[in-house]
Amino acid sequence: MAQRNVPVSSRLGDVRYEIRGALSRRARELEAEGREIIRLNIGNPGLFGFSVPVHVRAAVESRLAQSEAYCHQQGLMAAREAIAARETARGAFGAHAENVFIGNGVSELIDLTLRALLNSSEEVLLPSPDYPLWSAATVLNGGRARYYPCPASRGHLPDPDEVESLITPRTRALVLINPNNPTGAVYPTDLLKALVRVAERHRLLLLSDEIYDGILYDQAAFQPLAPLAGDLPCVTYSGLSKMHRACGYRVGWISLSGADSKLAEFRSALDLLSALRLCANVPTQWGVAPAINGPDTTAALTSPGGRLYEARRAVIEGVRNSEFLSVVEPQGALYAFPSVRNEHFSQFDDETFALDLLETENVLVVPGTGFNIRERNHFRLTLLPEPDQIADVFDRIERCLDRLAAGSKARARHVA
Repeated sequence: MAQRNVPVSSRLGDVRYEIRGALSRRARELEAEGREIIRLNIGNPGLFGFSVPVHVRAAVESRLAQSEAYCHQQGLMAAREAIAARETARGAFGAHAENVFIGNGVSELIDLTLRALLNSSEEVLLPSPDYPLWSAATVLNGGRARYYPCPASRGHLPDPDEVESLITPRTRALVLINPNNPTGAVYPTDLLKALVRVAERHRLLLLSDEIYDGILYDQAAFQPLAPLAGDLPCVTYSGLSKMHRACGYRVGWISLSGADSKLAEFRSALDLLSALRLCANVPTQWGVAPAINGPDTTAALTSPGGRLYEARRAVIEGVRNSEFLSVVEPQGALYAFPSVRNEHFSQFDDETFALDLLETENVLVVPGTGFNIRERNHFRLTLLPEPDQIADVFDRIERCLDRLAAGSKARARHVA
């Protein structure tokens, strides 16, 4: 008797992660054929020549002999105390080491917190565009994603009234990604205060993804959410991956803030789930306190003349010189989210464009729809390459768009 295919969870039908999806697989096939692909799909600093700060790496290396046993399910106390002290210094209400949980990257902690929070069909408010792991974790934990739009016409910022209009009796949480991935938007303080008031009126848990909190350009100012939330329950996410260029270390953390009486049951659920996966990667947790308390190694990269700043400048100039593109200049994070002006195309499709760019110009970007937006004219690229390479990439993008525009005009003439 022939064996039937192994069935999979129906929830996977609503899960996408185009950052490492079909286009990335096609890029690997082309690389196997000998093509050199410029991969701009992932914000992975180590692949672009960035290094973990020396003092962070040294701390990890010096503690290897003390890292061979499981640690506490919440993480090493020295790391948790450093995280809590930073949150307290920022003004977070009730931040302390017992309210800090360390995980194998923020990715694991997004999944863990939503698993602790959600019952079947309960809703989470997510930005559109979002980082798609948030959508995936919501669905995989039985929830439903409801998207509040952050369009380019508003500088990729949300409208608090629009967010509030989406709330239903089943809404449990409001997610903010600030500085934003994929758009690079940095949220003003007044906007954050308005969103806190929305959460307070509807008793929503605030989930604030702040992994890019120190990667800022052109005098942009980052405002952490927890101090504004006061005693309202808030979960702040951060880690070593981006600010400290340590993606492979897989160290992320969450800090709970707000009134302990409101957090007790949720905190117990997080403790149980943390215990079930035993603990996070122990050796690299020794790098947390030195990273938080040590010298600032990011400002030089994001200031004029710094590599990230100049890469961002190259993106802005590439868009400015393009016949087809526009962009909201990123104020933070490691990405830009350009859009293709639709007047040049009878019908533009971001996935078709991204595949054509890969096949003809050897450049891998992520289609905008991979970040859960309806518009089909955006794409995301990382700011991590050298500025000269980014300039070359925009030459390739322009050639690709020029061919697509010519084809679109030819089809329009044929139809006419």
